[in-house]
Amino acid sequence: MKGAPVGLTIEQATEGDAETIAQMLGEIERYYGGTYLVPDVKQVRDALFGPQPAATVLLARDGAQVVGLASVCFLWPAAGAETSLYLKELYVREAHRLRGVARELMTAVNGEARSAGCSRVEWTADRDNPAAVALYEALGVVPHEGKIFYRSQV
Repeated sequence: MKGAPVGLTIEQATEGDAETIAQMLGEIERYYGGTYLVPDVKQVRDALFGPQPAATVLLARDGAQVVGLASVCFLWPAAGAETSLYLKELYVREAHRLRGVARELMTAVNGEARSAGCSRVEWTADRDNPAAVALYEALGVVPHEGKIFYRSQV
């Protein structure tokens, strides 16, 4: 793995980033085997910057180019009445993988959690995504075997 790009910065997305985030959501869908469709920018803008934001997005930029993102939201309760930060999505654009971008995004996610007073960061990873699993192992994070993931449609 090469080191992170020298000009790499991580910052919270703003409303002006909605179109880029929508494009990246389409890339994520394709990465997981779905059809590449760019979500409606208004839907992204409303979800992230409307009156009840669903998540916070951190963007990794190499200079002016967005090369990765992390989408996080709060979960409550975590332990007792504590709050945790849930990492819903971690994504690095293909040309920028294996350069330390994901590691820097994870560092920023942990910083967001500390700043918000969270007791922990939680996330899931697909078992058939060896790159993600390898990253989390390299970060020293041990999988939590005590949970079963469920999903229902509403």
